[in-house]
Amino acid sequence: MVEDNEQHYITRSNWLRAAILGANDGILSTASIAIGVAAASKTSEPVILAALAGMVAGALSMAAGEYVSVSSQSDIETADLQREQEALDNFPEVELKELALIYEERGLDLETAMLVATKLTEHDALGAHARDELGLHEMNQAKPFQAALASGAAFIFGAMLPFIVTIFVPLKYQVEAQYVFSILFLLVLGSVSARIGGSSLPKSIMRITFWGTAAMGLSALVGYLFGVNIA
Repeated sequence: MVEDNEQHYITRSNWLRAAILGANDGILSTASIAIGVAAASKTSEPVILAALAGMVAGALSMAAGEYVSVSSQSDIETADLQREQEALDNFPEVELKELALIYEERGLDLETAMLVATKLTEHDALGAHARDELGLHEMNQAKPFQAALASGAAFIFGAMLPFIVTIFVPLKYQVEAQYVFSILFLLVLGSVSARIGGSSLPKSIMRITFWGTAAMGLSALVGYLFGVNIA
């Protein structure tokens, strides 16, 4: 008996994508708000309140946006499956030849391709067409509630980190502290993302940190350019 020691991460792709997006956005948006307000403020209170408001609104917006977008994807998948089922009901022979052609293009000879298509059609015709014609599979099937929950919860977790910085760091050090701590948070997020997703650690860290730093820099620039003093 041969043991399969391979570890695959594709089953995590849906919730991991939403969670990383949420946590990354939570860190960046909250830190960016804090940096922008701190750059134009004389007291810490407006910075804390702005970060708190951004955290709450951002989490709700992220969860709602993720649910709507993934639901749209799910609707498209459902509609495609319905059309495929109608085609199978009305033109079974045409669909069988279409499936066989797919397998032939993947390297099977015509006879074997037709045999495989016939067997899979007898077992689960719609499943075979969903997987091999439409590219739909249970592992990558759209799950709106899962994506919304993962994204919203991760946003709050990510946003809490820069929010804590606004509470404990004095205003005069706020901008610098947000930069330093947010970069550290992003480094950790990149490491966790690479670990859970089985991807390249340096590539994941560099990607998240670079774009995060750029976003925070632009936010600080906006605050300085407006030069508005918030009492």
